[in-house]
This record gives sequence, structure tokens and C-alpha cells, in this order.
Amino acid sequence: MTSVEKYQYYKTVLAGQGYPHALLDMDLLDRNIQTNLDRAGKKPIRVATKSIRSPEILQYLLDADPRIKGIMCFHGKEALYLSAAGFEDILMGYPVVDKDVLKSIGLEIKKGRYICLMVDCPAHLNLIEEVAREVKAVYPVCVDIDLSLHMNFLHFGVWRSPITDRDKLYAFIQKLKDCPHVRVDGLMGYEAQVAGLGDEIKGYGLKNMVIRQLKARSVRLAQNRREEALTLLRSQFPNLRFVNGGGTGSVESTCQENAVSEITVGSGFYAPHLFDNFWNFELEPALLYSIQIVRIPAEGIYTCQGGGYVASGMTEPIKAPKVCLPEGARLDKNEGAGEVQTPVRYNGPEPLKIGDPVYLRHAKAGELCEHFNEILLIRNGKIAGKAATYRGLGLVF
Repeated sequence: MTSVEKYQYYKTVLAGQGYPHALLDMDLLDRNIQTNLDRAGKKPIRVATKSIRSPEILQYLLDADPRIKGIMCFHGKEALYLSAAGFEDILMGYPVVDKDVLKSIGLEIKKGRYICLMVDCPAHLNLIEEVAREVKAVYPVCVDIDLSLHMNFLHFGVWRSPITDRDKLYAFIQKLKDCPHVRVDGLMGYEAQVAGLGDEIKGYGLKNMVIRQLKARSVRLAQNRREEALTLLRSQFPNLRFVNGGGTGSVESTCQENAVSEITVGSGFYAPHLFDNFWNFELEPALLYSIQIVRIPAEGIYTCQGGGYVASGMTEPIKAPKVCLPEGARLDKNEGAGEVQTPVRYNGPEPLKIGDPVYLRHAKAGELCEHFNEILLIRNGKIAGKAATYRGLGLVF
């Protein structure tokens, strides 16, 4: 299907839908599912819920293949909601330090539900022990180690766990051994600088080369540090259930590690445009949103209503949404994607007029769902259904 045909395809299928709207091309989603399974090889995939933000689509992913199993949650309240909804094998990707939430998680655990907490410091363990004594529960935990590349002049990675070396892990293990209400089930290391940082960004020639070199060093560091940590942790806690690693951008390297038992993938299903910038894999743009042309202030300029859904993180142009259809359309450099209007420049073959749609991709995956109550599901040239987002369900995490 050519880009012109693709534009007409979505325009025809979605005719009569109000603007703006989010759409998920299920045919492309299925391709991304298979692509990520192929990339992961024999390693199972755990789904990062923050990149999906729709229980219905989350369940669709889990049902798609037996190798996709388990979820990684961002927030404790999110984990509680999904557990109550029937989702199983829940790993917290981040620490929970809200005592009320910890209590509720403990009650879920006592019902036989599995919610594994992420820990990396004694303060986390002290909170868990305090709450656990009250609710009389034993909490499964996963130890999060740092996999950032630290150099004298550069910190290449993200600021997550303070467990940066073997000695710090050993000291933390001693604290774990003194916690009767904690069961050590897992080890996690997230090489964010490999998994989430593009290395084939247009116009970044020299910077791309530097990033690739740093990523190669980070891959070696991650492998060595995970193996060392696993050996040490297993010497004290031999019954570990899992070792979690990776993300969408690092699947190929992470799956090569014998120490890793599962890989986390989230953005790789919707394929936001930040993941166009990796040299080693290609995904299909499954999740889009549409805004409507309401003005034509000059020839070749089509002003749409709303549309300014910019991604989180360090503020830079690459975090802006990207116009994808009609092909060749682009944001105006001065205005960008705006709160109330988004001018789009286009001089291609599609005869755009007032009332027509323009389709964009968010820079990140799940964040788009914070702007819509539902996602229109398209399959085989038809609207196959609608999936409620967290926002549509009244959920805020």
C-alpha cells in the first residue's frame, strides 16, 4: 500500500468519527508482535504497561502468544487495579513507598495474587517490613541494579538504582537477609541507554557514531554486571524466579545473555516515532492520532485544531509529534504542534481541504493514551472495536 493509498485507507475507514481521535491499526500491531517475538528468540517477553495504558489491548498482547507473559507496572495503584481485573504475574518496574498502597498490595498477595515489588535500598525494605508486620504478609521483591555507564566526564544512562557495584549489592543482600517478611524472587537491570536511545537519528551524524560506541560499551557492561550480580544474589537466595532485563531498543543484545530469563517490551508494540531511530530493527507505526484541518491560511499551509501532544523527558525537537500522513507533510518550525492549533506544511499530491484529517505519531507510546478516552481499533479495512484507555476508565497514576 502506497502512502497515498494509506492516507485514503484511514480516511475512508474513519469517516464520520469525531476529531481528534486515536487509532490502532491491529494488522500492524500483529506484525510488531511477531517482530518482537522474533527479536527475542527463545526469551519470554514481559509487557511494560506504561507503554500500553489500555487493559483491553494489554490483554490482547498477552493472548497473542504464550511467550508473552507477565506485565511490568509503573505505579502501585495501577498494579492493584490490574490485579483486581484478573491480570497475573505483576512486576513493579519502580519502587512503591506509599504505605497505604503497600498495605493494599499485601492484602492482594494474601489472596494469592502475585505482585513483586522493586527494591534497591534499605529504606524500601524498612517500609515493606513495617507494613508487612501489620498485614501479616510476605512480599516478593526484585532487586534493581544500576547498569548506567559511569565515566569521569560522562554519565551515560539514567539515574535509577544506587546499587552500582558488587560491594553495594553485597551490603544490600545483608539487609535483605534480615527481612523476614521479604522473599527475594528476582533480579533486574535496565540498560536504558541501550533500550531507549536512538542511534540513527536524521541529522545527528557524528553524534550517532558516538552513541553507538557508548551503547556497545554499555552492552558489555550490562552483561558483566548482570552475571556478577546474579552469581552473588543466587549464592544467598538460590530460588530466584526470574532475571529481567532490556527494553524495546535492546532486545537483540539482551536476549544473548544467559543470565537473563525474560525481556521487557512496551513501546515496541505501538511503535512511536522515537523508535524509528534505531539501525538494528524496524517496526510498523501501529498507533496514530488524527487532527482535523480547520483553516488554510496560505497556500501549502493547513492549520489543524489541537494536536500538541509532546512527549516527556528532556525538552528537544525530537519529542514533538511527527506528521506521518499525508506523506511529506511536516510541522511548521515556528509553531510546532500547538495547544489549540497545529499548522502543517504540505505540497504533495493529496488535495487537502478543510475538514480533512492529518495523521500524526507520538514520540512515545503510552503517553498518547493520556489524551484520549478510547482508541479506535482498525482491522481489514473496518473499525473492529474500541478500547478504553486508563483515562477513559477514570484512572490516573
